[in-house]
Amino acid sequence: MEKKKNHTLDEKTPEPAACCHHKTTPRSEEELRLLQNRLKRMIGQLGGIGKMLDDNRYCGDILTQVAAVESALQAFGYQILQKHMETCVVEEIQKGHTDIVDEAVELIKKLK
Repeated sequence: MEKKKNHTLDEKTPEPAACCHHKTTPRSEEELRLLQNRLKRMIGQLGGIGKMLDDNRYCGDILTQVAAVESALQAFGYQILQKHMETCVVEEIQKGHTDIVDEAVELIKKLK
């Protein structure tokens, strides 16, 4: 049985750089363009809601637009999740890093 080593402050153990390190996902130019276009449409919809507020529009009309943005954002998230599952998760499992499944489950919970 192997003993776990207790680390002290003076030992040289790498600390994760929370503010400076991030994972990346390679995406094709076409995929990136399509995702950016979807995002820009949602940003446009949000701007439209802002104009509706400025114009003091009927609450029901505003709520309809809010629902449309929520639906678009949900679809966008599921598209990203699907690609994540097909690429990042599969690659990590193939490398033997099955803890990626826990991360994937947490991401799915966030999208509910």
